[in-house]
Amino acid sequence: MDSAANAKRVAPGIRAYLNRRRRPLTASQHRSLVLAVTFAAYAMYHASRKPPSIVKSVLHPDEESVKMGARGWAPFDGEDGTTVIGTCDFAFLASYSVGMFFSGHIGDRMDLRKFLTFGMLMSGFWVSMFGMGYYWNVHSVWYYVAVQMVAGVMQSTGWPSVVSVMGNWFGKGKRGLIMGVWNAHTSVGNMLGSILAASALRNSNWGMSFIIPGVLMMVTGMLVWNFLVVAPEDVGLPPANAPTSSSSATALDEFDEESMARRRLIEGGSSRGTEREKAVGFVAALKIPGVITFSLCLFFTKLVAYTFLYWLPFYIERTEIAGNYLSAAKAGELSIVFDLGGILGGILAGYVSDKYNARSMTAAGFVYLSIPVLYMYREFGSRSMSMNLGLMALSGMLVNGPYALITTAVSADLGTHESLKGNSRALATVTAIIDGTGSIGAAIGPMLTGFITSFSDDWNHVFYMLYVADLCAGLLLTRLIFKEARAMLAASAV
Repeated sequence: MDSAANAKRVAPGIRAYLNRRRRPLTASQHRSLVLAVTFAAYAMYHASRKPPSIVKSVLHPDEESVKMGARGWAPFDGEDGTTVIGTCDFAFLASYSVGMFFSGHIGDRMDLRKFLTFGMLMSGFWVSMFGMGYYWNVHSVWYYVAVQMVAGVMQSTGWPSVVSVMGNWFGKGKRGLIMGVWNAHTSVGNMLGSILAASALRNSNWGMSFIIPGVLMMVTGMLVWNFLVVAPEDVGLPPANAPTSSSSATALDEFDEESMARRRLIEGGSSRGTEREKAVGFVAALKIPGVITFSLCLFFTKLVAYTFLYWLPFYIERTEIAGNYLSAAKAGELSIVFDLGGILGGILAGYVSDKYNARSMTAAGFVYLSIPVLYMYREFGSRSMSMNLGLMALSGMLVNGPYALITTAVSADLGTHESLKGNSRALATVTAIIDGTGSIGAAIGPMLTGFITSFSDDWNHVFYMLYVADLCAGLLLTRLIFKEARAMLAASAV
C-alpha cells in the first residue's frame, strides 16, 4: 500500500490538527481521544434505543389513562397493544443480533472508522424514521416493524467496532477496570435517551422522542469520522497487544513519539498498511477457548438487561409506589436510577476481575446475587419511593455488571487470546459472536415480556423468567469458575 493510501487512514480532523502543529500527539493523548470518541459514539447508540421504552405508555395507555382522555396510537392502542410493541422490539433486536455476526466479519476486514461512521449515520436516520410516523400519521404495523428491522441491522455496526478499537489501544494490564469505566457509556446513553424522550413527551409529541436522538447520533457519527484513530499503528505507534521482550519491542507507554518524523504521520508512516494481518475467520474465532461459553452466558444476562431496558419505565408507571402511580414521563425519568446502578456495577465488576484475575467468578457472583435482589425489588419496591430507588439501583448494578464485563474486557481478552499469536484482527469477529449471541437473548426477553403482559398485568411471571435466566447464566460459567479457582490456588501455593 503506498503512502497516499496510508495517509487516508488518518482521520481528517487528526490530519488537520497535525498540519497545524510541529509535534505529534503522544500515545497517552491518543488513548484519551479514543476513549472520549468511542464513549460518545456508543452512548448515542444506546440513547437512540431508549425511546421505545419511554413512549410505550403513550402508544398504549392503560384503562385509567384512557378514561382521563388519553389517546393511544394505532396499531399499538388495541387490546393486543403490548404484543404489537413486543413484536417491534423483537424485530429490532432479532435483526440486530443477525446483523452483528456480519458486522464483526466485515469490521475485521475494512477501516473501522469508515464502517462505524456509516453505521451511525444510517442508524440515526432510521431511528428518526420511526418518529416520522407520528408526523406522517402512519398507522401500519408493518411500517414500524420494517423500520425497526433496518435500524437493528444498522445498529449492529457499533459494538464490534468500538470494542475492537479499544482492544487495539489498551493491553490486558488493567483492561477490566478501564473498560468497566468506559462501559459507563451504556448507562449514560440510556439516561440521555430517557431524558430526551421523556422531555419530548411532556408536549405529547412522541415523534420527537425518536428524531432528536437520531439527529444527535448522526452528528456524533461525524465526530467519529473526523477524530477516531483505529489503531496505534495508524499513527506510527507500536501495537498495544504486540508480544514484548526485554531486548526489543518498546511498550506503547514508553514509546518516544518525539523521534517520529511528523511527515511519516501525515504521509503514510503506518506499518499497518504494508503488513496487514490476515483476519481470523468465523469458525476459527469459535474455537478460541471460552468464546462459546461466554456467548451463551451473555445470551441470558443480556436477556435480563434488555428486558429492563425496554420495559422498566412501563413497569414503573403501572406499579403503585407508596400508594401513587407515576406519569409516563416521570416513570421514564425515574428509570435512569437503574442505569446509575449499572455504571457502578460495570466499574466494580471490572475492578474485581482485574484484581483477582477472575472474569468468570466475578460474572457468576454478580448474576447469582441479582436473583434475590430482583425478588426484593418486585416484592418490596412498592412500599416507598426510597426503597424503590435503592433496590432499583442495586438491581442495575448486579444486572449490568456481568453484562458490561463480558461485552468489554472478556471480549477483548478473547479477541487477543494467546492462541492467536498476536493477531489482533479477530477482535471484531469475537466481539460480534459474543454480543450477537447475547443479542438473541436480548430479542427474546422483551418479546416474551410483551407476550406475558398481554395476557395479564401480573408481572410475577416476567420476574420468574428473569430469575431463571440469571440462574442459567451462572451455571454456564461453572467449568470456568473451577478452572480459575485451581489457577488461583496454584498461584498462592507458589
